[in-house]
Amino acid sequence: MSFRTVGATELRTRFAALLSDLYGGEVPAYGTLVEVSQEVNAEVLARAGEQAERLGSIERVTAERHGAIRVGTAAELEQVARIFGACGMYPVGFYDLRTATPPIPVVSTAFRPIARDELAANPFRVFTSVLVTDDERFFDRRTQDELHEFLGARKLFPAELLELADRAERDGSLPHEEAERFLHLATACFALSAEPVEREWYARLEAVSSVAADIGGVTSTHINHLTPRVLDIDELYARMRARGIEMIDRIQGPPATPPGHPDVLLRQTSFRALAEPRRFRAPDGSVSPGTLRVRFGEVEQRGVALTPRGRARYDAEGLAGLPVTDAELHAQDLAYYTRDDAGTLLPVVYEDFLPRSAAGIFASNLTGGGRSDAGRPGAARDATWMRAVLGRALHDPYALYDAERAAGACLP
Repeated sequence: MSFRTVGATELRTRFAALLSDLYGGEVPAYGTLVEVSQEVNAEVLARAGEQAERLGSIERVTAERHGAIRVGTAAELEQVARIFGACGMYPVGFYDLRTATPPIPVVSTAFRPIARDELAANPFRVFTSVLVTDDERFFDRRTQDELHEFLGARKLFPAELLELADRAERDGSLPHEEAERFLHLATACFALSAEPVEREWYARLEAVSSVAADIGGVTSTHINHLTPRVLDIDELYARMRARGIEMIDRIQGPPATPPGHPDVLLRQTSFRALAEPRRFRAPDGSVSPGTLRVRFGEVEQRGVALTPRGRARYDAEGLAGLPVTDAELHAQDLAYYTRDDAGTLLPVVYEDFLPRSAAGIFASNLTGGGRSDAGRPGAARDATWMRAVLGRALHDPYALYDAERAAGACLP
């Protein structure tokens, strides 16, 4: 018997790799996306040298993934937080996609490492959305009742997994055999289920929102996308299209910056959701084959994190409102930097998400526009609600960037 223990960093690294293998087996085009990302990254590194690694080592960038999952209830959200907590991933930020165009009936947070050394070791993030089942703008009272009954009857995460997660988070590690069991159970929870989908129920929810159907119309959860990081997203976009992969119509987030100008925030794109075979159950109990388009392949390029002042200027004026050098961004307190031993400015990577971009990616892959009634009452959801549901701290992204800047150097 092995007495080796497995800590949160290794659990996170292996969990990300296992989910990548799982998703690659389910969505073959994801393998193409990873392949092209690595191809582009190698070329950027060969061309730009150490400048290519100004926002993270090539080892970090190559290993980097962000995933997305969706759950249906506050209880499910609390449980998934425990699983990610075992892997050293903590909830950061609050995102309300009900304000998007078109509105999507979810609120979200992102689970990720928060310490600089942990981000450098493996910055796995999972953007996690929860359905707002009691929002009358989307769901009438009958549908709300049926949603609550349907979601209340399912069990996404086995008790054994949650017990192992709690022990790992409490103790900081698990014995080797128990770590293996934790990883096996956790990965299995996010596999696409072969269980038939109730056709009429799914269709009713899909008329409201494809996202609502993907959450509340099935008895399990699954990975919606798993995102590699690329150093030149425009080149990747072109190469994916050249390989015959259908991409969404544009890259979300800031436009491309001219050569030599600092990249800021986050740029994202994806290939379109693919028609995946699923089985459907009719009201008479018969089962027949069909397809669903709910999962897509996203890719991202990350830049320097903007301060609240910088973000306000970017939101108001776009890239035209920002200086074009690190020195000016730092001097005007528009972006976060630390310094190396020689005093050179080092950009702090933007580790979080843009609500408009996330909604744009979702919307570009929806099978329909959905429906909502703005005249009906909404449901209160905010960071305070999220914090109470999670039963743990909900970290503010700006506070984390401020702390990283303060820890990295005493800047003049």
